[in-house]
Amino acid sequence: MDIKRCGSQPSTQASAEWFTGSVRVDPLLSAPEPARVWGASVTFEPGARTAWHTHPLGQTLIVTAGCGWVQNWGGERTTIRPGDVVWFAPGEKHWHGATTNTAMTHIAIQEQLNGKVVDWLEKVSDDQYSGSSAGTGKH
Repeated sequence: MDIKRCGSQPSTQASAEWFTGSVRVDPLLSAPEPARVWGASVTFEPGARTAWHTHPLGQTLIVTAGCGWVQNWGGERTTIRPGDVVWFAPGEKHWHGATTNTAMTHIAIQEQLNGKVVDWLEKVSDDQYSGSSAGTGKH
């Protein structure tokens, strides 16, 4: 048994290369091999979001606070709230983040494949974030 005590793992700021705005990542779990699960609590300040990305084995988001948006490529931006659980299939291009005026926290859970949990792509444009472009590459 291994217990990770609250506060024993430092928070980090998410990389500006793959995130827009202020995003804090609090690591929760990284299971030792042969397990592949990895998870973190991620807090997006208002207006903050990920870049477009995919996960080799998919991703589950569990919203714990605030109000946010999620969108898959070619789909509509959708509002998410505490208690909502979002599943992105392996290879599904998507982004997620806070709304323009409300912070959002979710637990992100994904599995590693050959040591990788995410493939980062281009940043979400302001038009895509505002919902005026449905993730079709239009800017």
